Amino acid sequence: MAIAPIDSNSADSEPGRKRKSRRRQTAHLKQVPPSKQMRETIRAACMQIAASLDKSRPLSKDEMEKIVRDMLAELDQPESYVGWTMVMLASEFWRDQVAAVPHERRLFLLPHCLKHAEGCPADYDQFGLDCKTCGACSIADYRTIAEEMGYKVLVAEGSPIVMKIIVSGHVDAIVGVACLNVLEKAIDKILLAGIPCMAVPLLSSDCRNTSVDEDWVHDMIQVPHQQPQQKTRSYVHLMRAASAMFEEQELTRLVQPQRKGPTLAEVNGKGASALDPISATEKLALDFLARGGKYSRPFTTLAVYDALTGGDGTTADGAARVADYSDSVKRTALAIETFHKASLVHDDIEDDDAYRYGDVTVHRKYGVPTAINLGDYMVGLGYRLVSRDRKELGADKAAGILDCLADAHMRLSEGQGAELLWRDAADKSLKPVDALKIYALKTSPAFEAALQCGVLLSGTEEDYSEPMRLFARHVGVAFQILNDLKDWRGDSDNKLSAGGDVLGGRPTVLWALALENLNETHRTELVGLIDDDSRSAAARVARVRQLYTEAGVFDAAQRLVEKYRSRAEEIADQLEPEELRRLMYYLIDTILDDPAASQPPMVMHTLSVDMAVTPA
Repeated sequence: MAIAPIDSNSADSEPGRKRKSRRRQTAHLKQVPPSKQMRETIRAACMQIAASLDKSRPLSKDEMEKIVRDMLAELDQPESYVGWTMVMLASEFWRDQVAAVPHERRLFLLPHCLKHAEGCPADYDQFGLDCKTCGACSIADYRTIAEEMGYKVLVAEGSPIVMKIIVSGHVDAIVGVACLNVLEKAIDKILLAGIPCMAVPLLSSDCRNTSVDEDWVHDMIQVPHQQPQQKTRSYVHLMRAASAMFEEQELTRLVQPQRKGPTLAEVNGKGASALDPISATEKLALDFLARGGKYSRPFTTLAVYDALTGGDGTTADGAARVADYSDSVKRTALAIETFHKASLVHDDIEDDDAYRYGDVTVHRKYGVPTAINLGDYMVGLGYRLVSRDRKELGADKAAGILDCLADAHMRLSEGQGAELLWRDAADKSLKPVDALKIYALKTSPAFEAALQCGVLLSGTEEDYSEPMRLFARHVGVAFQILNDLKDWRGDSDNKLSAGGDVLGGRPTVLWALALENLNETHRTELVGLIDDDSRSAAARVARVRQLYTEAGVFDAAQRLVEKYRSRAEEIADQLEPEELRRLMYYLIDTILDDPAASQPPMVMHTLSVDMAVTPA
């Protein structure tokens, strides 16, 4: 059957076009076509359509889904194949871009679950499953072929390590095998960033002795190296530039440390006490700056600057363009992260959090006084990074950036202060609108500063201040609500146990929604759980979860996330130039990424909530 060609220019590219995101449950869309013949038919249709698409920019998920739904309808195939077919279409879309990458610059990602569960002799190392010397299953066969061709091979699940490998500059493309659930979580961000990627889905998601279309895997591995007819824009050069600023040599060059003496690494991990007392604060600050985080704020500053100065940083020659950025541009982006890291140190003290970036928090490692001082030092460092470049930036531009940073710093402190006053108050009543006001102050200013500084650095005469303020507010509030939800799922980066916000007595919109929708008896019980010493922490958290579930809090919070996401998209719809509008869509999709939202919900209660709540 011939498939009608698709005009990919019609979606997400028209000025002022309204973007219509559809965030919903996707479990029913992940069925794999059962017969090899049908899989081949759908794959061939994807190849045909991909050949007709404009490849100058990545396809969004919404664009891919529309194309796939139309194609499946024409093939008279069910909606349940949408997820699988989107993987096929994405793989064919990126085939030429993968081919443009030499084999030695490609990463081959394999899943653990292809191994035979019984009798697998392979052990795990820091890079995943070590199956080089094992021939018990197809993993070893694929690995041998790929490594002989020059691939780097990783047997592991999930996206964080893959994204780190990409951003570190070790590889430029990914080919992989995984179940649809893992592909949805691991590949989405990679594709959105414009990183060439191909995948073959497993035929089941039970993660035990599963199978795959082996000839397709061999075909994917053996995609020959050749130049594409059209190169696709990518944010990877800007991502790498943001990350590279925090590598020891570049960080030292940009910051220009004032104190001599050994680094923490040079004193063999003995801690601050082994450092020279005069230089210790500076060394601890640089160590914390370089540790952990996704550097999304400095990336945002660099990317906005790039979008408003031609967008060349996302082209095939983007690495050369980004390498030419002045040190004053880089230091401003670095300052954004410095303020953010300072706020994290102080926030961890105020909340007495135990972990940050998977490590013990600064105040628990070195003591509260040292941590307070360290945060203060980083605030000063952030201002100095900009003020000392006033000649290169120009006095007016430097003053504008410093004013933007100061305003964000003050509003963030106001939001944190409101949270602390509530936490220490006897009255634990809280309305959703008040929780959202705290979020707008606590979370949005740092993101707004990253956006506004990129605008100021670009020197554009157009006034973006109001749309950037509103965009940052909507994304910041949605992000904080997602962070609240994450607190109940666990977080391997920071909070390692569920319910930390409740145990810490912090105001959240989840708490406010529960108080609004529980009956009086349960409201009284919920408030009493904060200081109930008669129960263990685990028992208190379990009971709060029950009450939240009864009140339908988790579903209501997810709906608020989508409301604020929609508002952010409405702001982005109106932005020009196109490079800036696309960047805003990318930021929405990555900052508000929530893989857990695609899983079956914890509860499906009907809840009456005023969804018009907006922070003032």
